[in-house]
Amino acid sequence: MQNNHTISHAIRLKPGDDLRTSIEQYVAQHHIEAGWLVTCAGSLTAYNIRFANQQNGNTGNGHFEIVSLTGTLSTNGSHLHISISDSTGHTIGGHLLKGCTVYTTAEIVLQSNPNMVFKRMKDGTTPWDELQIENKN
Repeated sequence: MQNNHTISHAIRLKPGDDLRTSIEQYVAQHHIEAGWLVTCAGSLTAYNIRFANQQNGNTGNGHFEIVSLTGTLSTNGSHLHISISDSTGHTIGGHLLKGCTVYTTAEIVLQSNPNMVFKRMKDGTTPWDELQIENKN
């Protein structure tokens, strides 16, 4: 599927904002049905991350740098992964959950394509809702 109609968005979150909630609110307010994260630089004072093959999230408090934030975005469901590092450089990552609190800033660039729709549905390949891509044209 090739479609070059890409829209770029830049947002800055402020201290105390919830990272996941704020991104989801932006996606909803701008009716983004097919989007993806390009980059994020920022910091957290609290994290809630679900590690691979785990049922529940793991939480922590302190000062953490966001070293990576990636994923797909849609009003139909988003799938986001984050990596953070502490003051010693120890890095952890996994599924971004609600409960990640911005410390100083989160500078986010995302892109979207209004001619596509991302949906999350079971397709029989895994037990989870997986990305399904539709072209509006």
